[in-house]
Amino acid sequence: MFNERDIGMLDRSYFNIVLAADYDVTVQSKNTGHFWYIHNPEHLGTGACVIFHKHRASHPYHLHGRARNLHQAVRNIKKHDVFQMNGRR
Repeated sequence: MFNERDIGMLDRSYFNIVLAADYDVTVQSKNTGHFWYIHNPEHLGTGACVIFHKHRASHPYHLHGRARNLHQAVRNIKKHDVFQMNGRR
């Protein structure tokens, strides 16, 4: 479950916050325009997050990976943005 501190650490200068709830966070990167859905299913264990990704609003999400917590998920998203902006091969 995400708490207020977790949600508060989302960088609003980097992301458009689409949804921020107890178990789900959806953001859009202002750099790439990509959408990210981070889900925290507590049945997998405390702090286990599943990261989904899509390139456009009309596209379906696909599994991007997992993270220990929301902070690590955000770091993974920012690394992906750098990869995309530096000429994805």
